[in-house]
Amino acid sequence: MRRLGLVVAVSLGLGVGVGSTALAADMPLPPAGNVPYIPVAPPPFNWTGFYVGGNLGLGWSQGNFTDPLGNTLGLPNNARLLGGGQAGFNFEYYGGFVIGAEADFDWFANSNTNTSNPVQLINAAGATGSSATIALNNNWLTTVTGRLGYAFDRVLLYGKGGGAWVGSNNPTIAINGAAVPVTITNNNWGWTAGVGVEWTFWGNFSARVEYDYVGLNSPTFTFPASVGGLPAGDQFTGVNNRFIQLVNVGVNYRFGGW
Repeated sequence: MRRLGLVVAVSLGLGVGVGSTALAADMPLPPAGNVPYIPVAPPPFNWTGFYVGGNLGLGWSQGNFTDPLGNTLGLPNNARLLGGGQAGFNFEYYGGFVIGAEADFDWFANSNTNTSNPVQLINAAGATGSSATIALNNNWLTTVTGRLGYAFDRVLLYGKGGGAWVGSNNPTIAINGAAVPVTITNNNWGWTAGVGVEWTFWGNFSARVEYDYVGLNSPTFTFPASVGGLPAGDQFTGVNNRFIQLVNVGVNYRFGGW
């Protein structure tokens, strides 16, 4: 009898346990509203990565050339269309500071010859009755620069500076409308500095607006023989460094981090 009672007690205990488990499984889950939703914050935007793009804008140049006799040939300030491309990379440090490097190449549009107005020549004895003009031809411009900026999320303010090179045909001097032989020292390199703002407007695409100043070493023109009343050895040199100013807009595509 005692053994039979023990078997009955164990059977009842197992039955109660199984029944409780089944009852718990049938109970409804708590409402979803009772579980707080914690949104996952998107990762902060980062400018790090290589990029390529294109640009379109305006460029204008100016400069003055004088000789020891007091003749001055001034180049007018004529704006010309330019367009080309750029490639570079950025690296964003903690805190929003961005450093990088960039190379640009731009073609100048047609009518890229910058010609001075005719100037009545003078020599030691006074007016000679001859006039002179000077012509410089800028065909393309290349710059290689470093960049430093600060990012406000998807907006980047930056400055840049480095070297510049201009491709040009041989500059000329004309006396009374006809080109004359001269010895030319043509220095088509110099420095550049600029500022800009860039905005990532969609995915990895960004748009920028930029201003650049290019300071070039001026060519010199030396007459090997007397011409137009000017003595042999007379030399025209740049009073102010020849310069080019650029304003352009561009679009870049960034490939992301490395």
